[in-house]
Amino acid sequence: MSIKHFLQFNDLSGDEINYIFERAAWIKSQFKGYKKYWPLEDRTLVMIFEKASTRTRLSFEAGMHQLGGAAIYLNTRDSQLGRGEPVEDAAQVISRMSDLVMIRTYEQSIIERFAANSRVPVINGLTNEYHPCQILADIFTYIEHRGSIKGKTVTWIGDSNNMCNTWLQAAEVLDFNMHVSTPPGYEVEPERANLYGTDHFEEFKDPMDAAKGADLVTTDVWTSMGFEAENEERRKDFADWQVDADMMKVAKPDALFMHCLPAHRGEEVSADVIDGPNSVVWQEAENRLHVQKALMEYLLLGKVK
Repeated sequence: MSIKHFLQFNDLSGDEINYIFERAAWIKSQFKGYKKYWPLEDRTLVMIFEKASTRTRLSFEAGMHQLGGAAIYLNTRDSQLGRGEPVEDAAQVISRMSDLVMIRTYEQSIIERFAANSRVPVINGLTNEYHPCQILADIFTYIEHRGSIKGKTVTWIGDSNNMCNTWLQAAEVLDFNMHVSTPPGYEVEPERANLYGTDHFEEFKDPMDAAKGADLVTTDVWTSMGFEAENEERRKDFADWQVDADMMKVAKPDALFMHCLPAHRGEEVSADVIDGPNSVVWQEAENRLHVQKALMEYLLLGKVK
């Protein structure tokens, strides 16, 4: 099988994504049943971090071990990448010593340059532009609780950041609808989102209008990593874009709430929502482990069944 990377959500087709969801469900069942499953025995994952992480490192490192392989952690501060070694050179070397690379960095161009010079699959663990592994986990979580997401309505409230961009791509790939509400000045940039069409996407000035009839309401912190200098300004701009109980009431009665975490209660989401009965944030966080195991299996082995 030719090398396949996962740098954006739309790098994979709908059929491939659905296959990964099927595998994730089966792999999760093995994990929950304490059944050994080591398809990646003797394979090595290199994890390169430029941005801080909790869930990304833990889910990839634990996941690779649970699949029988080994995971190696590299921080750019502690490697030659942090001393100016060209990304292209690092990719040539690292990919000759490993089977799979995951990168969590700033600009998408960095991971694209690495992938262009890699002999092994490269996974986007997060960039300023996209967060495809998180959206894989989110949609898998929705499917577990409510069934197929096709034709459903997902409401995004807040910043048009990497999460929002990736949700927009996912809607195109998997045929569901996106309602997006951002404060003025923070609107979706279709080119930055690499959005090919708008058939699955509608913007709303009023966040309450965006949430009406939603099957899923989701949000993220008001200030993403790398934008800390704008924190106070964003607090003011986003004050009316908090997901609270009133907003969830206009969504469908069984609408789920998701957040990629870490969350700031009292800012982008009220405590009664994130800790309430419709919230699935902890299941969503755990599912990073399971969908990423299925993703790594697919990128290295193709379809196994």
